[in-house]
Amino acid sequence: MKYFQQSIDFDYSWEEVSTSNWRKYGPWNEKTPHVIAVDTISRSVDPATGILRTERLITCRQSTPKWIQSILGGQDTSMVYETSYVDPVAKKLTLCSMNMTWSDLLNVRETCTYRPAASSPDSKTNFTQRAEITALCGGWQKIKNSIEQFTVERFQQNAAKGKEGFEMVLERARQVFQEQREILKLQQAQQDSQILRHAKI
Repeated sequence: MKYFQQSIDFDYSWEEVSTSNWRKYGPWNEKTPHVIAVDTISRSVDPATGILRTERLITCRQSTPKWIQSILGGQDTSMVYETSYVDPVAKKLTLCSMNMTWSDLLNVRETCTYRPAASSPDSKTNFTQRAEITALCGGWQKIKNSIEQFTVERFQQNAAKGKEGFEMVLERARQVFQEQREILKLQQAQQDSQILRHAKI
């Protein structure tokens, strides 16, 4: 078993990050062309805690070395099952995912959390990511180590792209919300003006 983990801060509030999470794999993110589909399986809110629980199936297309394809198969698409929990009271977003493709040969379990950063809880969000990678290739220890190491390196390569891509989404979301606030402010001013005119009449 091998591990990958990181901890970084985003210069956006937890409210912005937790809301933009649902747009992470959309057209605003130019760094995730490998994600070809995101399907929501279920969504529910716990009436006692207010925690939003969502299940999603994420379909990806990524190239893999031929030597790995010869072991795992030549399939170029993979599916990931994700369960997320949004706790609005504790201000904590947790995402747990596991691979469904090649699961009999490779087990990848990932946990990500978003919380207000301790240094600036109102304006920054801390992101932690931890992945456990286990190759299930019987007694082929050398092959198991190679597959696990390749997967760790793939996580490392995707880490910088993931941060850059999500920041694109966060910036775009901030712009859109600001534009929407300006529109609402203008509409309210127009309504107030009409009320004043009618009052004078």
